[in-house]
Amino acid sequence: MADGSYLLFIWKPSGYELREETGEPPAVGSEVDADDRKLRVTKIAPSPLPNDPRPCVYLQAA
Repeated sequence: MADGSYLLFIWKPSGYELREETGEPPAVGSEVDADDRKLRVTKIAPSPLPNDPRPCVYLQAA
Protein backbone atom coordinates (compact mmCIF):
# COMPACT_ATOMS: atom_id res chain seq x y z
CA MET A 1 0.00 0.00 0.00
CA ALA A 2 2.35 2.66 -1.27
CA ASP A 3 0.13 5.72 -0.86
CA GLY A 4 -1.24 4.89 2.61
CA SER A 5 -4.87 4.64 1.58
CA TYR A 6 -7.48 1.92 1.20
CA LEU A 7 -11.14 1.57 0.29
CA LEU A 8 -14.07 0.73 2.55
CA PHE A 9 -16.98 -1.19 1.06
CA ILE A 10 -19.67 -0.28 3.60
CA TRP A 11 -22.95 -2.15 4.04
CA LYS A 12 -26.00 0.08 4.50
CA PRO A 13 -29.70 -0.83 4.58
CA SER A 14 -30.08 1.11 1.31
CA GLY A 15 -27.15 -0.64 -0.40
CA TYR A 16 -23.36 -0.41 -0.40
CA GLU A 17 -21.06 2.60 -0.40
CA LEU A 18 -17.42 2.72 -1.51
CA ARG A 19 -15.33 5.18 0.51
CA GLU A 20 -11.65 6.12 0.52
CA GLU A 21 -9.77 6.10 3.84
CA THR A 22 -6.17 6.82 4.83
CA GLY A 23 -3.83 4.85 7.04
CA GLU A 24 -3.55 1.12 7.60
CA PRO A 25 -6.63 -0.99 6.84
CA PRO A 26 -8.30 -2.61 9.88
CA ALA A 27 -7.83 -6.34 10.39
CA VAL A 28 -10.43 -8.97 9.46
CA GLY A 29 -12.76 -9.52 12.40
CA SER A 30 -12.22 -6.08 13.91
CA GLU A 31 -15.04 -3.58 14.46
CA VAL A 32 -15.08 -0.17 12.77
CA ASP A 33 -17.23 2.88 13.48
CA ALA A 34 -18.78 4.19 10.27
CA ASP A 35 -21.68 6.64 10.12
CA ASP A 36 -22.38 6.19 13.85
CA ARG A 37 -22.70 2.41 13.49
CA LYS A 38 -20.45 -0.48 14.49
CA LEU A 39 -19.47 -2.56 11.48
CA ARG A 40 -17.29 -5.67 11.31
CA VAL A 41 -14.51 -6.27 8.79
CA THR A 42 -15.48 -9.45 6.94
CA LYS A 43 -12.67 -9.55 4.37
CA ILE A 44 -9.90 -7.60 2.70
CA ALA A 45 -9.64 -8.00 -1.06
CA PRO A 46 -8.23 -6.16 -4.09
CA SER A 47 -9.96 -2.92 -5.06
CA PRO A 48 -13.00 -3.37 -7.31
CA LEU A 49 -11.86 -0.32 -9.31
CA PRO A 50 -9.84 -0.93 -12.50
CA ASN A 51 -6.07 -0.46 -12.14
CA ASP A 52 -6.39 0.50 -8.46
CA PRO A 53 -3.66 -1.13 -6.33
CA ARG A 54 -5.30 -0.31 -2.97
CA PRO A 55 -6.87 -2.97 -0.79
CA CYS A 56 -10.62 -2.89 -0.19
CA VAL A 57 -12.00 -3.58 3.29
CA TYR A 58 -15.50 -5.09 3.28
CA LEU A 59 -17.75 -4.16 6.21
CA GLN A 60 -21.01 -5.72 7.42
CA ALA A 61 -23.30 -4.91 10.34
CA ALA A 62 -21.72 -6.09 13.59
